[in-house]
Amino acid sequence: MNVNELSGKVIGAAIEVHKILGPGLLESAYEECLCHELELRGIPFKRQKELPIEYKGVKLDCGYRLDVVVSSQLIIELKACESLEPIYPVK
Repeated sequence: MNVNELSGKVIGAAIEVHKILGPGLLESAYEECLCHELELRGIPFKRQKELPIEYKGVKLDCGYRLDVVVSSQLIIELKACESLEPIYPVK
């Protein structure tokens, strides 16, 4: 499956979760439900994947933790917020 098809399926799963849960929950709740929805749809993923950072030639374990990595192609970072701030441009 190409990345465009995959992203369409993931967006569909995320919309399904939002339709059922609505707004106002913690990111962890949305993550749990999105991962369940991805499982139901047969979409492979990994949760809380560590991504170390290298600084001046040293690999540091204090890098990033990716919320969900789908089919080793997409990184999903879940955010729960009341409204979008100007820092997040809407196109």
